[in-house]
Amino acid sequence: MKTKKIAITGNIGSGKSLICKIFNHLGINTFHSDEETKKLYLLPDVKKEIIDHFGEEVYFADGSLNKKLLSYHLFQNESALKFIESLLYPKLNQVFDEWCEKQTSDFVLFESAILFEKNGSGIILENNILQGTSREIAIEGDAQVQYNNNSGVAEYNKKSVSEPL
Repeated sequence: MKTKKIAITGNIGSGKSLICKIFNHLGINTFHSDEETKKLYLLPDVKKEIIDHFGEEVYFADGSLNKKLLSYHLFQNESALKFIESLLYPKLNQVFDEWCEKQTSDFVLFESAILFEKNGSGIILENNILQGTSREIAIEGDAQVQYNNNSGVAEYNKKSVSEPL
């Protein structure tokens, strides 16, 4: 039997992670697209293309991504965002497909905050679970994480519009 791919999506702070943990407890594994995308930025071929497009300053001397600078470029320039999406989505799809091939359960979850906004990603999923919450509750629920990152409501507002990183 082929593994069914189920999307779990929702706004930032809506409880997607909690739902994934519940499913994980039931033996259904989750592919966390945000975490996997972060790994893609460190691949040598991806780094080269990003540096060629944006300049060396988008990576720090230690090789880590300068998220703040890249985010600035992506939020200021739609063509820059399209470039990153065209670079990363095919690679993310490949990583997801390879991950799915290793799974043994009947179902897997693909967790992504921007699944519907980025329907051009090319990932084929059989069903969707949409977890939603009010903006106020999402901000309150996300406050613990935001506090540790020295950001707050303004940062939440930016990220909730589009979260390319």
